[in-house]
Amino acid sequence: MSFKARAVLVLTIGTVMGLGLSIGGQYLQDPVPSGPADLSWEQARLFAEVMDRVKQDYVEPVDDAVLLESAIRGMVSNLDAHSEFLDADEYEDIRISTTGRYSGIGLEVSTVNGEILIVSPIDGTPAQRAGILAGDVIAAIDGTTVADEGLQQTIARMRGREGSLVTITVLRGEEEEVHVFSLRRENIQTASVRHELLEPAYGYARVSQFNDSTAEELSRAIDDMLQPAHDGQGTMLSGLVLDLRNNPGGVLDAAVDVSDLFLDSGVIVSADGRTPESRFTRNAHRGDILDGAPIVVLVNNGSASASEIVAGALRDHHRALIVGTATFGKGLVQTVMPLSKGRAIKLTTSRYYTPSGESIDQSGIVPDVVVEGAGPYPDLNLHAGIDREGDVQLIEAVERLHSHRILQSSAE
Repeated sequence: MSFKARAVLVLTIGTVMGLGLSIGGQYLQDPVPSGPADLSWEQARLFAEVMDRVKQDYVEPVDDAVLLESAIRGMVSNLDAHSEFLDADEYEDIRISTTGRYSGIGLEVSTVNGEILIVSPIDGTPAQRAGILAGDVIAAIDGTTVADEGLQQTIARMRGREGSLVTITVLRGEEEEVHVFSLRRENIQTASVRHELLEPAYGYARVSQFNDSTAEELSRAIDDMLQPAHDGQGTMLSGLVLDLRNNPGGVLDAAVDVSDLFLDSGVIVSADGRTPESRFTRNAHRGDILDGAPIVVLVNNGSASASEIVAGALRDHHRALIVGTATFGKGLVQTVMPLSKGRAIKLTTSRYYTPSGESIDQSGIVPDVVVEGAGPYPDLNLHAGIDREGDVQLIEAVERLHSHRILQSSAE
């Protein structure tokens, strides 16, 4: 292909891309007038020159489609740290993380010492019903070893069309007993909340991420802790520890709904952007699920985005005491915009603000009571138990609930 022809091709591709993004944007929002930002011939020429050099001189052959996708990825990712181009598989992963639903067998897995370890089977799923246990090591899927696969590839192989069969071979115990399970994939709802009673009147709820079902899960968890006592008279929670440590965020509306569980009125979060859809305010509705019982929210540097929305809303409304270390500081909202052939872009569209009007981007939320963490708390496994003796941040939270020292300032 001649240099001139390649330049024309690049411009054509750019025009098609521009039209595609414009049409996709109109699907999600009203048209917004744009300034004269047409790609110049000089810029197109530079792009074509670089592409031509790579095609001719790079140490290995590279397909045109790969080069163009890399250029698109670079264009989006250079905007900020959170915007990115998503291929079909990456878009599907985003969809699963936001909805909490996928078709599979219901296993939480992790990589430990190069092995694919089963952290926990999800209750009520094919894996749990078949007898797969936490601590089992996955050796093969459908008879093919996973030894040379990464975690994501193994997860992808376990997922599939609802109703289809998959065979999982696991090694169990020190003797590495071989167990083979033939399972039929089902629609799986991943859990984002776990809970337990710390004491008869004090509850603990950990939220690991924010997806479409998180607020409903948390509401059910609190109802469960409010179940009638053995004497039949019922019980009220005298306080709640809401653990958002190492929670990277998720769906903004889920954070709003979680905050709304504990607030009667007022702004939860506001956002400002260039389009009408990116400028909004979310308000609380009447009805506090705890009837004003004190709350301590645990946060750390791993608490980001939606976690910071919840912590900021409850703090600004004097509804909770924030304990732990400063949060991550991600005050930007991303919108996932579908493209052709199952692809998408995740684009930063808004900055959000706490009810007091504070932007926490790059600064985070400073806790009311700063307590440095000790050890790997909380365990990244949602189903792992809590450490009542070694988790110093949790100990501080419980002590605050006992003494009712909730609405203290950060100056103490």
